Amino acid sequence: MTLTAQSVSALLVAFRSSDPTPGGGSASALAGAVGASLLAMVAGLAKPRTTGDEDLVRLQAAGARCAALALRLEAMIDQDTDAYDRVVAAYRLPKSTEDEKATRSARIQEALQAATDTPLDVMRLCAEALGLAPTVGQLGNQNAASDVKVAAGMLRAGLSGAHENVDINLGSLNNAGYVARVRDEATGLAATAAQ
Repeated sequence: MTLTAQSVSALLVAFRSSDPTPGGGSASALAGAVGASLLAMVAGLAKPRTTGDEDLVRLQAAGARCAALALRLEAMIDQDTDAYDRVVAAYRLPKSTEDEKATRSARIQEALQAATDTPLDVMRLCAEALGLAPTVGQLGNQNAASDVKVAAGMLRAGLSGAHENVDINLGSLNNAGYVARVRDEATGLAATAAQ
């Protein structure tokens, strides 16, 4: 059963267990999914603060995009766990012969890159949703202002947690060009979110 198909209680039990997955990467995706979902909710509430049809269209578009981002982040909860499991499986490959060592090393690098791409995607999705928060906050129902602030906090937490996972994985990768490119993007995303 996937993590996202479980009840909230069962998911929290999984996070509390001594198993390494789900871990921080899945938690980061979950935080982002909650944040984007809250923004979608606020955008859909009655009595928005829109002053005309153009504002209403902007708010509805922001809400629809946040809902789509929430679904993508939800999928990343399981994707992050799967990526980590592939890293563990690669490290468990045999290493008795030179061929086995070479195969194992290549598989570890492939798995680590996938395990880096996943939290980088979480960062991108959280940053995009954060970019929509001002529109939802300005045009949405004023009684939900605290929900927008909670959403932004959850999205920042998701982005920050994913950034930690990107950083730790980059230290084990050999592809210098990939490492530099990802580090630059992740630093930029983190800086944007901090504003």
